[in-house]
Amino acid sequence: MERKEIEQKVKDFLIEDIEIDEDKIFPEARLKEDLGIDSLDFVDIVVIVDKLFGFKIRQEEMKGINTFSDFCDYIERKLA
Repeated sequence: MERKEIEQKVKDFLIEDIEIDEDKIFPEARLKEDLGIDSLDFVDIVVIVDKLFGFKIRQEEMKGINTFSDFCDYIERKLA
């Protein structure tokens, strides 16, 4: 899967399922501070990522993932 496709899928589920305003989503947007993703949202994201990309997010792997771009990098690495 190409990077652009990963970014679009992540952006789409953040808008549709997590209800984040599209204008807030950009590569440097911080997941917690800028996008307002909290622990309850993260539970939903784990389920969505498993459904869309076919792997489970592990909490310990999320350390150091702070921005939208970091999150897409993480997914891209897992799919490689």
